[in-house]
Parts: sequence; C-alpha cells; structure tokens
Amino acid sequence: MEKVTIYTDGACSGNPGPGGWGAILMYQGNKKEISGGKKNTTNNEMELTAVIEALKMLKFPCQVDLYSDSAYVVNAFLQNWIGNWVKNNWKTSSKEPVKNQELWKELYELTKTHQVKFIKVKGHSDNEFNNRCDELARNAIE
Repeated sequence: MEKVTIYTDGACSGNPGPGGWGAILMYQGNKKEISGGKKNTTNNEMELTAVIEALKMLKFPCQVDLYSDSAYVVNAFLQNWIGNWVKNNWKTSSKEPVKNQELWKELYELTKTHQVKFIKVKGHSDNEFNNRCDELARNAIE
C-alpha cells in the first residue's frame, strides 16, 4: 500500500462566518497544495472539509499519516468518538444528533478506503507544513 503524508487546516473569520481550508499532500517526494472556501461556515466544518477533500484526492487506497491541529478531528478517531457515534446511530453520548454529521459520515466512509493514522500537531507553532496549511486556509476565506 502506498504511503502518503497529508497536512490539513481550516480557518474561519468569525464562527460562524466566511471560512477556508487548506491541505498539503506529499507522496514520493511530490507535494500538492489544495484549498477552498465557503461563505458561511464554522471552523469545525472547515477542519473536516480539509481532511475530506485531501483524502478525496487519493486515486487508490493508501496508508495515510494525516496531521491536523484540530483536536475535534483527531480525537474523534483517536478516542473512538466516531465508533460510538456510528454504533449509536449518529447520536452523541448525551443523545444529541452529532454536529456536522454529513461531513463526519463522508470522512468515515473515506477511512474505510484508506488506512488513516490521525496525528495531532500544535497549531501556529514551528511546523512549516501546518503553518502553510493555515496560510492556504486563510487565503481561501471568501
């Protein structure tokens, strides 16, 4: 299975407000940057969208190291919130519908195709790829 490294970030001006997302995909020494935005969104929606759009770029099942500064995204997998949501028909432990459910469902399906290892990075620190994703996301804010 091919190994790919992905960095993602989302940004929002106001929450909710105009937002943007950015991602960098690295594969065999090649680097591809992608980004996009939405007029009315939330920070979490943009974080999720960045991950989804990056994974959708992959043309065949890959082993992915995915770096994100979003605890929301990373912990959903590392702490298996998503497994519980699926088991509880997309309800939280407090029986509320999971927020951003459509995005979570799409991401969950993508993690069935790819072996994704989610890795939390510190935001706005000295990680050049995370900082570049932040820049892509901020530049994409509509």
